[in-house]
Amino acid sequence: MKKNCYLLLFLLVFGQLFQSCDVQDDNKVPEDIAIQNFVWKGLNLYYLWQADVPNLADSRFANQSDLNQFLYGYSDPKSLFQNLLNKPRSLFPNPGEAIDRFSVITDDYYELEGILAGTTKNNGADFALFYKDASQTDVFGVVRYILPNSDAASKNVQRGTIFYAINGVALNKNNYSDLLSPDTYTLNFAAYDNGNITPNGQSISLTKTVLSENPVLISNVITSGTHRIGYLMYNGFYPNYESQLNAAFANFKAQNITELVLDLRYNSGGSIATATRLASMITGQFTNQVFAKEQWNAKLEDYYQSNNPNTLLNLFPTRLGNNEMISSLKLSKIYILTTKSTASASELVINGLKPYINVIQIGDVTVGKNVGSITLYDSPSFSKEGASTKHRYAMQPLVLKIVNKLGFGDYTNGLEPNIALKENFGNMGILGNVDEPLLNQAINAIIGSGRSIPSNRVRHFEALQDTRNVTRLKNEMYLDQFPNAVLSK
Repeated sequence: MKKNCYLLLFLLVFGQLFQSCDVQDDNKVPEDIAIQNFVWKGLNLYYLWQADVPNLADSRFANQSDLNQFLYGYSDPKSLFQNLLNKPRSLFPNPGEAIDRFSVITDDYYELEGILAGTTKNNGADFALFYKDASQTDVFGVVRYILPNSDAASKNVQRGTIFYAINGVALNKNNYSDLLSPDTYTLNFAAYDNGNITPNGQSISLTKTVLSENPVLISNVITSGTHRIGYLMYNGFYPNYESQLNAAFANFKAQNITELVLDLRYNSGGSIATATRLASMITGQFTNQVFAKEQWNAKLEDYYQSNNPNTLLNLFPTRLGNNEMISSLKLSKIYILTTKSTASASELVINGLKPYINVIQIGDVTVGKNVGSITLYDSPSFSKEGASTKHRYAMQPLVLKIVNKLGFGDYTNGLEPNIALKENFGNMGILGNVDEPLLNQAINAIIGSGRSIPSNRVRHFEALQDTRNVTRLKNEMYLDQFPNAVLSK
């Protein structure tokens, strides 16, 4: 049924493009531009900003032959992809120029599928990169957490470790990507000296292996007087770890927590469906009400609204993707920790919950990603079923904007915290410990101690990238499947 929905949608929307063309010519796509043809047709149908890109217009080419001539101008499918996007970051790198900051193409969809599921080649040291000073040239890195069972976990590297060079070569804005690419490299360490990054002569070699990250990094309960505070550090919306996430909430429920601190400071996104299920774990009293609404490009929006408008609604569910019952806390207030690495599906949880419960955001302003993607394969329906066996190209283009129940989704500059507090590299603290600055601030807000940690007494640095941005696709907010094009029986 689902496959037929895809095909019906494809024929109804895309089939109009060449309706006046000769059928024989219409079907003639030379093998040497088959991938380029897939790129153009996938973006023409699904791309969020299709109407804003002249070369993607439905009337741009009279027939397939005209399209072929255009495609022959791009020997590299990746170059074609970038040139068909709406002001992509690759072509508009200056701050504030780019419109599409997140669409991606890959020549290996196996790698793409792994990354979206939390599996990458990784040495286990999750880090963020910052500019050393206002010149925005020299760069340094700060380790944020260590993945269990990784190479870093077995060596002398920990949260708060600062590095300024790789293999003895100082990091800068032009070389950091190349220096961090090899499977094995040496981190050259530095000390945080009153706001100065000072080399200390220490170093360590790290090696990447294929790791699957359980995003439920820390889950515990903190008792303070009459308060039983659940603390959850959750680092990625990966569907294959939903049961582990649900188990953490079942434990919170069993321990009768009175408040919840959800730590999303390093969570750059993932599955929209998983985000919606997390929202139900936090609440549970809003079953089948609207958590979020999807907005697609004009022609798809018209099609979905005409055939099944409810397919664009994400409702609070009662079950996980594997049909397991969701453990719900029925909270009316939540405390969420954020940084400038908090993005997409994490922002969706914050924005989607706000019309329903009191959301207290603590930390830094978020990334500002209110758009989502879907994986397009080179098949007649753009699903994986029937994908070409001659290559492994796939696209992850932005296809939708997402808003909350009230229709609000305009936060491209990020979501502002209620309590502002940036991380201090001179005092990163131990994650999950009551003295860790951001968690401590949340606890103080909960117990009403009136204590606060001043944020203006330490030096702050401009963020450049983090592990998830360097590993493209780990910061995606995505749909696991296409919306149903017609009503199900």
